[in-house]
Amino acid sequence: RLTDELLTRRFGRDSGLVGLGGGVVGDLTGFVAATYMRGLPYLLAPTTLLAMVDASVGGKTGVNTAYGKNLIGAFHPPVAVLADPLTLLTLPGAEYCSGLAEAVKHGLTADQEYFEWIESHVAAILQREPAVVTQLVRRSVEIKAEVVSQDERETGRRAILNAGHTVAHALERASGYELPHGHAVGLGLLVECAIAERLGVAPRDLRPRLHELLVSLGLPSRVTGATNRDLVLASMTSDKKNRNSAIHFALPSGVGSMHSTNGWTIAVSPETVRDALTLVE
Repeated sequence: RLTDELLTRRFGRDSGLVGLGGGVVGDLTGFVAATYMRGLPYLLAPTTLLAMVDASVGGKTGVNTAYGKNLIGAFHPPVAVLADPLTLLTLPGAEYCSGLAEAVKHGLTADQEYFEWIESHVAAILQREPAVVTQLVRRSVEIKAEVVSQDERETGRRAILNAGHTVAHALERASGYELPHGHAVGLGLLVECAIAERLGVAPRDLRPRLHELLVSLGLPSRVTGATNRDLVLASMTSDKKNRNSAIHFALPSGVGSMHSTNGWTIAVSPETVRDALTLVE
């Protein structure tokens, strides 16, 4: 509908688009911009914490299908992202907490000092103190931008930014997309830490520490309602990181580091995944 409207109004290749809103608005704007007239420039002005710290950064645009999230899309970075942390003062509490899961993911995967900073600033973060929120957004953007600049099209290290997301996307699909993305990411990080522990990739104290931080930030540690484990596992088979029909995960090896032996992802058996899922049911 958006593309047809642009054509009806005779927007040409000298046009540009602006996406004002959360992650869905940003992805939709980016995908239309990537495909209309083979590519238009666009600018994003994210208004949710999740979009500010993660979704608006990196140039991945995608739309969902019945088979899973973001399976149709393009790599098309915006010309600029304008994030004003003061807009978060009016963001509903559940939406705000949802975005914190992505910030925790950045610390867990790439920056131990940042993870510890979040641990020591929980109260100020929840109170949305402007200076603290600004630092949260800034550091997450710096981390993601640094990773993306090395691997724009996700052929290597950028896979670490998908930590928690293999499980998260499957949980979202199994819930009929009733489960908020940030909640799903937090749960996914817990499950994937458990998988890493079971494979001997991560120490046994990693998941309890992560659990404590997520709960302190107002994020759930268990899925509300019944979980169809078969549907969750089936959803993982269409994950973009998979190779040779095996489910692949980007797994943490400790706070601030990721497992990277023979690449940035590792194949995991369905039995191991099924066992780890019981921890959040």
